[in-house]
Amino acid sequence: MSFTTTIRPSNHQFPIRTDETILEAALKHGYLLPYSCRNGVCGACKGKVLQGQVDNSKTPSMTLSDEDRADGLTLFCCAKPLSDLVIECHEISSMKEIQVKTLPCRVEKMVKLADDVMVLYLKLPTNERLQFFAGQYIDILQKDGKPRSFSLANAPHDDALLELHIRNIAGGAFTQHVFNGMKERDILRIKGPLGTFFLREDSPKPIIFVASGTGFAPVKAIIEHALQIGLQRQMHLYWGVRKAEDLYMQDKLQEWQARGIKYTPVVSDEVWDGRTGFVHQAVLEDYTDLSGYQVYACGAPVVVEAAHRDFTAQCQLPNEEFFSDAFTFTPKV
Repeated sequence: MSFTTTIRPSNHQFPIRTDETILEAALKHGYLLPYSCRNGVCGACKGKVLQGQVDNSKTPSMTLSDEDRADGLTLFCCAKPLSDLVIECHEISSMKEIQVKTLPCRVEKMVKLADDVMVLYLKLPTNERLQFFAGQYIDILQKDGKPRSFSLANAPHDDALLELHIRNIAGGAFTQHVFNGMKERDILRIKGPLGTFFLREDSPKPIIFVASGTGFAPVKAIIEHALQIGLQRQMHLYWGVRKAEDLYMQDKLQEWQARGIKYTPVVSDEVWDGRTGFVHQAVLEDYTDLSGYQVYACGAPVVVEAAHRDFTAQCQLPNEEFFSDAFTFTPKV
């Protein structure tokens, strides 16, 4: 059985089966809605159901509150139709020409940048090229059927190799394989590009980046792209880590600072010379009014969620000017 979903304000329509989520059906029919994690954790795909009924039984309560549900909001990556639907959502039309591909690739180089951070450089077949927006991610496809998602840390203009920053997560089967078993020249299968975390180039607003841990990776891609195209907007990067030695690629950061980008590192778990505490709190201390800004936040879900909550509630950041990608991982089972 299938229904029809209508998107407002574009009035685009697409069929949707009862076993499909709204996001799955929209993407299948060429309509790109904002999304990131695809499993209900990040909240990037939250939108309003104006007419019709949806099944929200698989939607996590931590991401969709009772108040959200009462207001008609849902997560398009989890909700399935119970009737014809009319939804309110801003479509991202600039990405429609990008094709999601499944491709083999070779591990060209592995570089350990910190005790628990490995950079993988992946080489695609010579006759293939991955078109993507800076900030998007790819899935690494595994034999167990569970994809592992990692942000692309390189900008589109620098696409000879795909760059991934991988943290060794306790309980993460794939990340532990990267550190203990993977070798250069190993063959992987990837799918991408995915996600809607990318630079909105048509805005004149200054930008604040909030990265935690390896959430630095997609921010790096966006900043390098912005510098490449000569973007003339104020940019300030806040990077939060547990200890100072987790701040890798410092030569790159010095280069960006020389080109006018502000940089504030924040360390949470040890005493050092710079800022300490939670990274989003450092932003709150420096910017009391974010009404004229865009914020791009990436990293641990707790950091992204806190940044969104406090920036919109305390600093007047417009909800539509907060862009995020919350990192989740698949534990051993």
